[in-house]
Amino acid sequence: MVETEAGRAHRRRELREFLMSRRARVSPAEAGLPEGGGRRRTPGLRREEVAVLAGVGASWYQWLEQGRDISVSPQVLDAVARVLRLSDAERRHLYVLAGLNPPPPGVEPGRRDMCDGLRRLLNTWMPYPAHIMDRYYNFVLYNDAAVSVLGMRSDVTHNCLVDFFTDPLYRSRARNWEHTARTVVAQFRAACSASPGDEGFQEVLARVKAVSEEFTRLWEERDIEDPGQIRKELDHPLVGLLCVEATALKVPARPDLTIVLHTPLDEANTAAKLEWLASPEGRRGAMYPVAG
Repeated sequence: MVETEAGRAHRRRELREFLMSRRARVSPAEAGLPEGGGRRRTPGLRREEVAVLAGVGASWYQWLEQGRDISVSPQVLDAVARVLRLSDAERRHLYVLAGLNPPPPGVEPGRRDMCDGLRRLLNTWMPYPAHIMDRYYNFVLYNDAAVSVLGMRSDVTHNCLVDFFTDPLYRSRARNWEHTARTVVAQFRAACSASPGDEGFQEVLARVKAVSEEFTRLWEERDIEDPGQIRKELDHPLVGLLCVEATALKVPARPDLTIVLHTPLDEANTAAKLEWLASPEGRRGAMYPVAG
C-alpha cells in the first residue's frame, strides 16, 4: 500500500516521540558511560551520546530523531536499538516507524520459559486434544486428550511431521489421511520457505524423506500453504468416528512455538465422545496408556 503524505508525516512524528521517550529511559551508567559530564536538563542520554555509542554521526542521529526524510539501514537501526536497550518488540516498532520492513519476531530472554503457563492452557483445553510444537515441528507439550485421541506418546520420534508419515497408530485412525497429508506437506514447505538456509528445517526434511516415499512424492509437487485450519476425521477404537478441526495459533511472545488446538465439529456427536474419553470410565477403557 502506498503511504500518503499525511501518513508519512504521522509516522515521522511517532518516530521522534518514540526515540525521545526511549532515550530518556537509559541512564549514562546503564549505557556504560562514566559518571559526571555536567548537570543534565533531562533524564537519560543526550542525542550526542546515543550517536557516539551507536557509531553514527551526531547530525545524522539528530535528523533521525527529528523525523527527517533520511536514508536508514537495518544495521544502523540495530545499533541504535542496542544503545537504547530496546526489546524485540520495540526494535521491530522502530523499523516500522523508520519506514523499513521489520525483522522476524524473536524470543525475549525473559520469556523463554513459559512452559508452566502453556501447560495450563493445554490442560484447560481438555477434554479436547491440544499440543505445542516448535518451529521444526518437534513436540514440546501435549495434553492427555492428544494421547488418547491422536496417539501422541513417548515412544515415537517426537516430530509431528515424521510421525504423521510413519506412525501406524495415527495412520490407522485417520480417515482422511491422504487429503490431510497434502496440506501438512504444503504447510511445512511454507515454513521452510520463510527460513531459507535454516539447518534445522533441512535436518527434518532429510529425516522424513529417508523414511517416507509418500512425503517425498508430495514434496516434489511443490504445493505451498500457510498454516491455518485442517479438518480431521478420526476412527477411534473406543468411540468410533471423531470429527475435529485443528487450528494452528502463534503466541507473539514465543514466535518459535505453534499451539495446535483441536475443536470438535457438530458431527458424529464428537464433543460428547471426547468428554467420555477423558472421563474415568473412558480412561479405564483406553487401549493405549494416557500420559500422567
